[in-house]
Amino acid sequence: MKRFNLLHGILLATAASISLLNVAHADDALKMELTANQVIKNADGKTVYSPVRTAPAGTVIQYKATYTNTVNNDINDLMVTLPIPANMTFTGEANPASAQASIDGKNYADMPLMRKIDGKMIKVPYSEYRTLRWNIKLLPAKKAAAVALNTVVNK
Repeated sequence: MKRFNLLHGILLATAASISLLNVAHADDALKMELTANQVIKNADGKTVYSPVRTAPAGTVIQYKATYTNTVNNDINDLMVTLPIPANMTFTGEANPASAQASIDGKNYADMPLMRKIDGKMIKVPYSEYRTLRWNIKLLPAKKAAAVALNTVVNK
């Protein structure tokens, strides 16, 4: 059974994907921590998250990025993105739900993404989503905010 290393490849892309619209802050004003957790429904039907490094095809994995403001000033309009690894398919679940999506990493729109085929608007399959983006309007001094997306390991 093939297993995938879940954090491989997403770390560099995520580290490069943080942009401060208010550029008056120092480079070290923001700390990011990325985790990968298997999404499991327990016997009570509640969702449980379990840290995981590798997983077989079909496993649901949540990628969560926590951004911590390390300075004594608020950060406004923080734009953050999380790429969807090539060996994964987005499930449609994002937190917060205000995320925008992209199939090319350049052009973003509210979800669900739509395209016109034969004069009709249809939903773009989640398998084509490559990146999600959030705008954190305000990250107060010394506080943290998290964004997350769920994926399934491809076969």
